[in-house]
Amino acid sequence: MATVRQLMSPAPHTIGADQPIEEAIHRMRNAHVRHLPVLSGAHLVGLLSDRDVRLVETFAKREHLVVSDVMSAEPFVVGAGDDLKEVVKAMAERKLGSAIAVEDGKVVGIFTTTDALHLLLQHLAIDEVRGF
Repeated sequence: MATVRQLMSPAPHTIGADQPIEEAIHRMRNAHVRHLPVLSGAHLVGLLSDRDVRLVETFAKREHLVVSDVMSAEPFVVGAGDDLKEVVKAMAERKLGSAIAVEDGKVVGIFTTTDALHLLLQHLAIDEVRGF
């Protein structure tokens, strides 16, 4: 059984819920990431996605916004040892762009649609070698 841990990006970039949205935009662009788990202390409280950021960027007055004003408060959370097939299935059914991997209440990784596409590419390459 393949697990989330095997394909997740470990130690993802995160941001504090009370940080200015401009800081989040800066971090996402500099790190070239589309998802930032949002923390309050060490606890996961949400997810900020590039879709959230694009929406906020249309606001004329955003200088007073903080991450918690914009984030999704109910991110898709999985265990790092969870069955990857089940996680991918849930992401596809719910049209989710990421799953945040948590162990002992701490964020340990993130599995995104980009990670899923890399997995698909590997399987397609194996099928080509097999002659399918």
